[in-house]
Amino acid sequence: MREAVRGDLVHIIELYRQLNPQDSVLTDETAQATFDEIMENHWLHLFVLEDKGRVESTCYLSCTPNLTRSARPFGVIENVVTDEQSRGRGFGKRVVKHALDVAWGHSCYKVMLLTGSKKDTTHDFYRSCGLSGNKKRGYVMYYDTSEIQR
Repeated sequence: MREAVRGDLVHIIELYRQLNPQDSVLTDETAQATFDEIMENHWLHLFVLEDKGRVESTCYLSCTPNLTRSARPFGVIENVVTDEQSRGRGFGKRVVKHALDVAWGHSCYKVMLLTGSKKDTTHDFYRSCGLSGNKKRGYVMYYDTSEIQR
């Protein structure tokens, strides 16, 4: 388990294609610029779990400074994905646990995660990581990208 490094980007993008196959393909320049921005910010973390030299799982942690809760930050975990061929081996749970540990190391008072999955197995997985779906209710709005010129 470790923070991602420059050579991991191509593998992370491959995992993200499994997570969101409908997404448009990023240009190499956009992917690299965004990756560099994440790597340069100490509040942002992109983790990978490598097994036998291969990136098998990843997740993203964003910690946000905050003026409530005694100025303790909060964390958001996103983009949790394990390679389809490697699921069920504990990689996802390890990467989420690591993200939680890093969030606690930043003194986050809470960590949030949203999932659009309707699968019971997905919700069972997040509960097995110690997350609760009963404490708060999440609301989401997406920007309408149909107006963006490509």
